[in-house]
Amino acid sequence: MPGRHLRLRRTLRDDLRQDIALPDRVDRIVSLVPSLTEALAVTVPDRLVGATDWCNHPADLDARGVGRVRGTKNPDLAAIAALQPDLVVANKEENRELDVRRLRERGIPVWVTDIETVPASITSMRRLLREVLGLREDPAWLAEADRAWSGPVPAPSARVVVPIWRDPWMVIGRPTFTADLLARSGFEVVTAGVTGRYPGLEPEVIDDPALADLVLLPDEPYVFTAADGPEVFERLPTRLVSGRLITWYGPSLIEARISLDRS
Repeated sequence: MPGRHLRLRRTLRDDLRQDIALPDRVDRIVSLVPSLTEALAVTVPDRLVGATDWCNHPADLDARGVGRVRGTKNPDLAAIAALQPDLVVANKEENRELDVRRLRERGIPVWVTDIETVPASITSMRRLLREVLGLREDPAWLAEADRAWSGPVPAPSARVVVPIWRDPWMVIGRPTFTADLLARSGFEVVTAGVTGRYPGLEPEVIDDPALADLVLLPDEPYVFTAADGPEVFERLPTRLVSGRLITWYGPSLIEARISLDRS
């Protein structure tokens, strides 16, 4: 470990404009964000050495020998350090500032992303892969995602409420990546005038045809199923959707574009 960290270092600013000292080549990465884990596993599989228990794409991470470091909100800092990473990648929303600070206090560089829109996800991922990891060009999936999501935001064709938790009920608000992604697919996210990124709404408020045309029920973070969620709403139609396709950024963006275009 000491030998690796005596290599030439450079300083780059992450998405939060924090100066991060990095080795000239980043060979060992721990990801604390499922979206970033998938992107790294697809693009630089030989460099990914650690991921959270919630990182489930690709499905063969354990078979590849990727170490598990507990959750996004409660990472095992000792386990992360034991993996001797050159870099830990995190996200402002997914991970706690306390954990980022404690990792940095251990001398481990942490690159924090901040993503609230689809264009920001493309830009952030490009910076991570090219500026931080040294790729000379965009991987094929990133180039395809950039093409797929370019262009103006269309006029909305439907109003949707997107619960992400129940008891208490919480829904997608703004500014969030999910609201932006859905807007670019023609779905206007509504919250009955309640502001915030994840406001609380009672089911009877959600279940109002004057508010929305449809309730989208993702399978994460709360796992809505055909028997858990739709039974609450009597006046609005509901649709189960993949949480990965509306909340993750990375290779899933390509599948999300195709899936939402067919909706």
